Amino acid sequence: MLSFKMALRSISSNKMRAVLTMLGIIIGVMALVVLVSLVNGATTSVTDAVAGLGSSMLTVSVSDDKGNPIRVEDLDEWMREEPTFGRIAPYATSSAAGMANGESGTVTVYGTTADYYEIQNLQLAMGRWLKHTDVDNHSYVCVINETAAEELIGYTDCIGQGLNLNGVKYTIIGVLTNNEESLTGLLQSGSLIAYIPYTSLIRLATSVSADIASFYVSPAAGHTVEQAETAMENILMARFDEDEDAFDISSQNVLEEAMDNITSMLSVLLGGIAAISLVVGGIGIMNIMLVTVTERTREIGIRKAIGASRQTILTQFLMEAVVLCMLGCGLGIFLSWSILQIVNTVVASLDMVFVLDGGVVLVAVVFCFIIGLIFGLYPANKAAKMKPIDALHYGG
Repeated sequence: MLSFKMALRSISSNKMRAVLTMLGIIIGVMALVVLVSLVNGATTSVTDAVAGLGSSMLTVSVSDDKGNPIRVEDLDEWMREEPTFGRIAPYATSSAAGMANGESGTVTVYGTTADYYEIQNLQLAMGRWLKHTDVDNHSYVCVINETAAEELIGYTDCIGQGLNLNGVKYTIIGVLTNNEESLTGLLQSGSLIAYIPYTSLIRLATSVSADIASFYVSPAAGHTVEQAETAMENILMARFDEDEDAFDISSQNVLEEAMDNITSMLSVLLGGIAAISLVVGGIGIMNIMLVTVTERTREIGIRKAIGASRQTILTQFLMEAVVLCMLGCGLGIFLSWSILQIVNTVVASLDMVFVLDGGVVLVAVVFCFIIGLIFGLYPANKAAKMKPIDALHYGG
């Protein structure tokens, strides 16, 4: 405790030199804390955005059904029997000539089922989505997006209107918003889109058969995408004679994993750069401590002459170096917090929030303490090794 008080007294006796000495530590801590916190904040924002695009689902593609094709009934059965599956929806696409009210255009037609709506995070502007009865009855109904409604019908409030697809009349039962916050909405932006029951698409397009080649799976509540993927892989391996090349299961979680890997590498890189700044700051502290030892040589001689031990002198100067480092660390953390508050104010409209990362702060504190010990040890040891008679005769 006495060494700590003496260290504070020594630092306060020359405030300007102490601040300049701590400057390297302050800048290093700010670089470490601010940069890593910014990266973490950006990562969280991007991860949330990716999750909002529909990352909690599996995309299954069958390339070889081994003579045992998947039908809509199979998907319904799997969903009932496998607890890890929340929703399953087949999908197939085809282009069709769309015509309504004298307007025409090429429409991308999706054949699917009722569960597709929730899996893809779609949003209705009006009307309703496809029902299971629509699929069972091969109903000639469709749900179109706002772009198709505006360009073909002329207005979005078109529930009950007819839309001809390849000469077949479909009744419009719903209009989807052009929601670009979902992956499907983002990819379909600006296109004429119509959703019809999967069983109706089989009749409309000769290129689509009752054999399902692609479908989506979302996990049930309380289960993860990984659990659903494992369950689906087991089902398909058993169905397709243990041939893993007969199908492919992909998850959009790979986007999040790739993002995590990139940001982790970026955090390590920026942390390494900041660590170099802290080491440079530590060298500055060692330099000043050597100067301090030289300036206080006679003081050291007097203290040793009246009985101060080598350990006491060593502790005094080592404590001073550590206190300098920790004061610089504290100022750096405070300034980092202030900078992050300013950044949050500037980017408030971007829905991004940057917070002081507690883990990074702890790393900065520990690193600064170690730097204080390492770079303060040599000057402190030099002071402790001085002989009293030589120190008292020093004329510097």
